[in-house]
Amino acid sequence: MDDLVVVGAGPYGLSIAAHAAAAGLRVRVLGRAMASWRDHMPEGMFLKSEPWSSSLSAPGGRHTLAEYCATRGIAAEHGSPLPIGTFSAYGLWFARQAGPEVEERTVTAVTPHGAGFRIGTAEGPPLFSRTVVLAVGVMPFVNLPATLGELPPGHCSHSSAHRDLGRFAGQDVAVLGAGQAALETAALLAEAGARPTLIARRHRLNWNTVPQPLQRPLLRSLRDPHSGLGTGWRSWVWSELPWAVRRLPAPTRERIAATALGPAGAWWLRERFERQVPVLLGHTLHRAVPVGGRTLLGLTTAAGESVVREVGHVIAATGFTPDLGRLELLDAGLRAALRTVGEAGRTPELNPWFESSYPGLFFAGLLTAPSFGPSMRFVHGAGFAAGKLVAGVRRRLGARVPPPGSAGRRAADDQDDLSTVQR
Repeated sequence: MDDLVVVGAGPYGLSIAAHAAAAGLRVRVLGRAMASWRDHMPEGMFLKSEPWSSSLSAPGGRHTLAEYCATRGIAAEHGSPLPIGTFSAYGLWFARQAGPEVEERTVTAVTPHGAGFRIGTAEGPPLFSRTVVLAVGVMPFVNLPATLGELPPGHCSHSSAHRDLGRFAGQDVAVLGAGQAALETAALLAEAGARPTLIARRHRLNWNTVPQPLQRPLLRSLRDPHSGLGTGWRSWVWSELPWAVRRLPAPTRERIAATALGPAGAWWLRERFERQVPVLLGHTLHRAVPVGGRTLLGLTTAAGESVVREVGHVIAATGFTPDLGRLELLDAGLRAALRTVGEAGRTPELNPWFESSYPGLFFAGLLTAPSFGPSMRFVHGAGFAAGKLVAGVRRRLGARVPPPGSAGRRAADDQDDLSTVQR
């Protein structure tokens, strides 16, 4: 039996596995490494966060993005956006360097089993582990507006469904949303030969400003500090003090997670976007009707006027909504029994070590934002999460985990191997 099985191999899963392996835990990590970044983001996208705040986490600060780029002659500089492809390749390199080999298995079920868990997969016999962390990323939580739910296949999609936007060349495409994903998707569509229009409920678009230099006078740095999530004291708190966010009242935490660091475009995208993408701001989608191979969109302006727009395709760049109910791989009875945060009860209540109310079941990533704040929506939050979570796993396992390399560890591993064969 393993000490820990990590379900998910994105930045959070890989970081947790690296910390767990370094702590001497018998750990396995299941999933497709960097899947969201490799499979669900269009070619040509760039990383919005600064390179220095985008490293995965390993003990001792090793295997950073800067180290990876330096060994390959790639510039990773403050104020210079980095291609998503480079970041994906870095994640794969990190996985090879920092932790156990990623097993590309599709987890189908996580169920209680004795004092631990049974992890079913599509590719082979089940695994058994004393503890489990669900670091499943964002893809289970795709948010598609209900208005689009009745459209036939092929009429609409989520922005995460596309690697190659060239398929829309020559088509009229409506892009819904006002955040970075919507703005960059629209710009890439235009550059691929499509005719995009951005449609948003907001009355204006927000754009991040050009980042301030890292080296600044002391007074200016104190007034507007840098952080992994941007400049300013609020961003610094969300970025550097997730433990303090967790101590706030639950309604306050939920509000912060939902509203802090809201939709905004990267400064380096603004000129590309504005010169080639028309926008309809203050427009709310209330109806979507298929007409042959095209779609009629019924929109309502802020003044209450009705507008109809005919397009060839609709791309909803409307983000992701954390919701335990969508986590179908987790045993339904266990999922229903978990204590949750807030009236809606969509996310798990977690202790300071990211452990849920069910002993040994841990969470990481988007589902933890209402507990630890908005940093859990970004790569930067993986460092804090990995360190605290692995400490929580060791705390849960207690004296049952001998030190790495010890006779006790070897004996425990041999006994687990025997148990697995007998099972």
